[in-house]
Amino acid sequence: AMEVGPLARYVIGYVKGIPEFKEPVDMVLQKLGGLPVTALFSTLGRTAARGLECSWAAHALKGEFQKLVANIKAGDTATANQQAHDPHTWPKTCKGFGFVEAPRGALGHWIKIKDTKIDNYQCIVPTTWNAGPRDAKNQIGAYEAALMNTQMAKPEEPLEILRTIHSFDPCLACASHVI
Repeated sequence: AMEVGPLARYVIGYVKGIPEFKEPVDMVLQKLGGLPVTALFSTLGRTAARGLECSWAAHALKGEFQKLVANIKAGDTATANQQAHDPHTWPKTCKGFGFVEAPRGALGHWIKIKDTKIDNYQCIVPTTWNAGPRDAKNQIGAYEAALMNTQMAKPEEPLEILRTIHSFDPCLACASHVI
């Protein structure tokens, strides 16, 4: 099962030996009792990766803020090319797309504009990737894979299932609540 989000990014960075990923993962695994790297492939691993990524983002944001302050001090106060955003300068029909690794995972947006109005808009959000059912090759989705062989202390109160699904940080509209 393919998973998107912080765990996927940290596992790739770890396997590639990139210090900004490998060192924090090794530190967390050590602090959690000397766990093996395979412990990442769990509810604990997804939760830890989310926390590590928050720390990484906070440090990265500090650097970006310092660049912004330097630009402003140098007299660069422009925020956007407003001419490019005037719909009357656009062709009769135009298309656009955007991709980003968002906090929850891979995010894609596609838009078609006709006569300055949105004709079609689509997005695939990280929860779509992670919560997806079996694919065309009958491979299970990330949620299903994560729940395989989950042991429950009290099957009548399956908190382990909630914790596992919530460790993917599903979007609010998709958050699972098991009764």
